[in-house]
Amino acid sequence: MVEAAAAAVVVREYDGESERDRGGVEEVERACEVGSSGAGKMCLFTDLLGDPLCRIRNSPAYLMLVAETATGGGEANGTEIAGLVRGCVKSVVSSSTQTRDPIYTKVGYILGLRVSPSHRRKGVGKKLVDRMEEWFRQMRAEYSYMATEQDNEASVRLFTSRCGYAKFRTPSVLVHPVFGHALEPSRSSAIVPLEPREAELLYRWHFAAVEFFPADIDAVLFNALSLGTFLAVPAGARWEGVEAFLAAPPASWAVLSVWNCMNAFRLEVRGAPRLMRAAAGATRLVDRAAPWLKIPSIPNLFAPFGLYFLYGLGGAGPDAPRLARALCRHAHNMARSGGCGVVATEVGACEPVRAGVPHWARLGAEDLWCIKRLADGYSDGPLGDWTKAPAGHSIFIDPREF
Repeated sequence: MVEAAAAAVVVREYDGESERDRGGVEEVERACEVGSSGAGKMCLFTDLLGDPLCRIRNSPAYLMLVAETATGGGEANGTEIAGLVRGCVKSVVSSSTQTRDPIYTKVGYILGLRVSPSHRRKGVGKKLVDRMEEWFRQMRAEYSYMATEQDNEASVRLFTSRCGYAKFRTPSVLVHPVFGHALEPSRSSAIVPLEPREAELLYRWHFAAVEFFPADIDAVLFNALSLGTFLAVPAGARWEGVEAFLAAPPASWAVLSVWNCMNAFRLEVRGAPRLMRAAAGATRLVDRAAPWLKIPSIPNLFAPFGLYFLYGLGGAGPDAPRLARALCRHAHNMARSGGCGVVATEVGACEPVRAGVPHWARLGAEDLWCIKRLADGYSDGPLGDWTKAPAGHSIFIDPREF
């Protein structure tokens, strides 16, 4: 149990067995628009489907904290939940290198910070972050980091101005709707499904020097929510197993894995212009009237829908973006069969295969990752202080915390 008390705020561990805690957390979540917000702005709203721990429970170590404040009477114990935060700890590759020898560092990741609108500007958010950082230190994490949208000024200001974080990386969330018809597979590429152990070998070889690549990638790939890993190579290339591939890879190739978010949360587009809603509805009407035309009908994104997340996106060679596009089409068809509304991925600002990822700019987001070194007593690693390291071309996005 993690506890801390200030004059009117108590930060403690969330009790998943308590109906009062579950109800209080749900009330805070409902009061906070998760995602972009603002009058007249289109945004993705997230519903966690009643499981507050769904975004962290697959991580190797995790914690959820709530902040209680006095109500002045009226509720049991005279308190109410005013805010919450989630966090997890894991070992990841720190800093990009030119070698294939991974340099792992233990980090804490802060996500899902929420403060009820009626309790904002009272220091509740900072108290939650401070207490989460204490747990990170107890777990021997050397760095703490968080992600938010670049235009979320309140969140950026809290972490950079009040909590001592530095702006670090700027990956992009790329989102594409799942059309009513399957996409034609690429004729110039071949897609090879990989077993989890094969995917692990390939990932440890390719991502060994990529920032935030998790040491426990095997736990990710063998998780039941990971629906498969797929390798794209030029059509006609012979597949003789992953060992032969690693020994002599083709001139160009691409890889990605698919993660099922359907049972974790639902998304919903809000604030879309009426014209966009009408146009999307028209594509569905035409598709139903003339299905043989295979109109790329847009799903109803203005009601709750699920998604598949594409992770481990990477590759090499001049044709890697084209091969990545073939993989995204394959993932689109998987998502269509799974009843998803969209497929999404997140890529680094300079990711080489980014150009091959089909997406709709209006559905995506530009993220900002901020980082903080937790203890000056730690010695610098082989690459020095990670918070000052220049960005590499790629970044690994862990699907467990998307």
